[in-house]
Amino acid sequence: MSGTQKSFWARRWKLVVNIITLIALAVLVYAVRKDIGTTFENLAHVHGWALFLLLPVEFLNYHAQARMYQRLFAIVGNKLTYRFLFLASVELNFVNHVFPSGGVTGLSYFTLRMRQGKELSGGKATFIHVMKIALYFIAFEIILLFGVFALALMGRVNNIVILTAGSLSTLMVIGTLGFMYIISSKQRINSFFTALTRALNRLIKVVRPRQPETINISKAKKTFDDFHSSYLAIRSNYRELKMPFLYALLADATEIGAVYVVYIAFGYWVNIGAVILAYGIANFAGLVSVLPGGVGIYEALMTTVLAATGVPPSLSLPVTVMYRILNTLIQVPPGYYLYHRAIKRGELSSGAVRGS
Repeated sequence: MSGTQKSFWARRWKLVVNIITLIALAVLVYAVRKDIGTTFENLAHVHGWALFLLLPVEFLNYHAQARMYQRLFAIVGNKLTYRFLFLASVELNFVNHVFPSGGVTGLSYFTLRMRQGKELSGGKATFIHVMKIALYFIAFEIILLFGVFALALMGRVNNIVILTAGSLSTLMVIGTLGFMYIISSKQRINSFFTALTRALNRLIKVVRPRQPETINISKAKKTFDDFHSSYLAIRSNYRELKMPFLYALLADATEIGAVYVVYIAFGYWVNIGAVILAYGIANFAGLVSVLPGGVGIYEALMTTVLAATGVPPSLSLPVTVMYRILNTLIQVPPGYYLYHRAIKRGELSSGAVRGS
């Protein structure tokens, strides 16, 4: 393969993955079109009362996120109000949903939203958000183990399930251990993030050739130092991570619970293990998706994994589509309003950093 061809695939691999997945989804929909049509014809029999359960489930999810942030910030010496963090979590969900970037845009937004002069540095805010993601991964390991056990009880564990669960678990463990290895050393933090910053500058230069250093490396190093200082504060108070971890567990559980509520609304009590496994795989789609919310990839992966665990596509696809629609209607409008209100008020670098 020539250098030009390699360059093309290096730039376009995400787009290619998305196109292939969308084609696979289209083929799947065509193959089960009759069954899906029958399912949608029966929507009149969907239990509306069950769908209303999505509201308290989503509220619990935001509550868990806000409390987790609050506890983590307290460990590193900052006391933020619950209300501020709850609303910021709603805004963050909107940003992650609308701007597909594998969470990078969300991280940038969160850092800007949390900054408050000298009281709360960008490095500290970045560290807290990354810690949240790490706790999510660790908590999901436990939920995934429970899911595989639930599948085993129903005799639904096959080679595909074992391979999928094992691969997902391995990726999360490697990612978490890699993250801990990097942040445990100030030198490694500086080396890793300096290299990352330079790579981002080179990428930005392609779009903005007249600005060779969009991200100032010397200023970024100050952020890296703050990042390491926050790690040291967490390490010296590691026992206080118990409550943030429990909130991460609740956040993961409510996200999966929201999907399961829609199955209940359709009148099916499917194996919770199948939903857990499919949810974990589908959410990794956000890392490569160039479409908002991973549209297409999410539905295709959810349906494929659920089919491997015995849930027919004629059921799982309509349920997944309805979940995505309702989840968007519940979360995006308030997130959109709060996001634009914050911009209009100039609150992106202010907030509610107060003493108790």
